[in-house]
Amino acid sequence: MNLEALDQSLIAIIKKKNELQQIGYQDPRYDEIEEELHDLEDELIEQHGQEMEQVIQQVHDKICPDTDVLLPIAYLANSYVPVQGEDGHETFDVDLKEGVPVILDEYPDHLSRMVLLPNPPRLIVQVNRKKRFLVWPE
Repeated sequence: MNLEALDQSLIAIIKKKNELQQIGYQDPRYDEIEEELHDLEDELIEQHGQEMEQVIQQVHDKICPDTDVLLPIAYLANSYVPVQGEDGHETFDVDLKEGVPVILDEYPDHLSRMVLLPNPPRLIVQVNRKKRFLVWPE
């Protein structure tokens, strides 16, 4: 898997999502920006979808086998917060309420969510809006 290309695709989608959230539905650019976002998501699925689905399936098999695997774009948060990475590059974080609901074997009675983050590309699980841990790459 070309992680650098995946990362660039994720960042482009995230920036477009954030741009869309900054404007309202009444903004004349809204439909155009939304279409650009959908094109970026389609491109991600076309270029990285099969490999990402395999990764997500492996993670699900290991920690949440009773939860259905969705398309990789489903694991994107609704909004991302830009932050300065340790290396000086821009990276992104998400609120603890973001992500796809999953039923973890380790925490079956807890609200858990899986979300895809960039820079570097990774999947994290957030449990009860209180803690998070990395599930890919290990």
